[in-house]
Amino acid sequence: MERYYDSVPRSAARVEDFGPLSLFVNEGRGWPYYARPALGHTGPAATAEDVRRVLARQRELGIPEAFEWVAEHNPELRAAIEEAGLAVHEHPLLVLGPDDEPVLPAGAPGAGTPSGGAAVRIMAADDPDLASAVAVPHLAFGEPGTARGTAGPEELAAAAAKSAADGTVERIAGRITAGRTVLAAAVREGVALCAGQHNPVGTVTEVAGVGTLPAARRQGLALAVTAALVAHARANGVQTVFLSAADEDVARIYRRAGFRPFATALIAEPATEPAAGA
Repeated sequence: MERYYDSVPRSAARVEDFGPLSLFVNEGRGWPYYARPALGHTGPAATAEDVRRVLARQRELGIPEAFEWVAEHNPELRAAIEEAGLAVHEHPLLVLGPDDEPVLPAGAPGAGTPSGGAAVRIMAADDPDLASAVAVPHLAFGEPGTARGTAGPEELAAAAAKSAADGTVERIAGRITAGRTVLAAAVREGVALCAGQHNPVGTVTEVAGVGTLPAARRQGLALAVTAALVAHARANGVQTVFLSAADEDVARIYRRAGFRPFATALIAEPATEPAAGA
């Protein structure tokens, strides 16, 4: 998994060396990357000063001040991160290992199975509903949690048009064509109600960005999309599938698909200043 974490950003980012830390800098459009422990580093552990050097470079480049790592693999890093003034957030890390069998939910054993009136399928690069599938997770993450929200088809149509206009859909289509990203979506009447992806590197992949249109939650769509992604990964030689969940409520959804707790993913970012009078 550490090799995976180091490999995935390299397809779209350059790597800047900070001794015990590596900074990934996106060289094109798309989601900005982060800093993380350098793969194979055998020297002294990262200090708060090392973290501050990376932060200064991130500020210089105008990119997010963010670090990601696995707590159990680099337990010493948290103290240095917090000494440098960042807030650390914990997220459950779950895995389906080579010997683990996925538990495919009833009515959603894989791509093409109806779920909540939506058909779940793996998206081709020229799929007519690709823009909708690319946009829906962004709306989902804008209203975090598992409860039904307000954003619906109207907001999704606007977000899909924006994703097509700014080149995001074209970029994802290119990754699909290159085999770097596999995108699955639950589509009903030309609207992607839920979508997510996995990004394979050899025999390891991460399920990421699974999000349901807030107004369409509580229909089992995220579980169906996850099942389709796992089925695709296993059918194409992937042995280890992992993911990080936002919190324990979300982790429970993935445990229903057979994922088991494995470790803790840590994300560090600048601490939010309390409001005046708080």
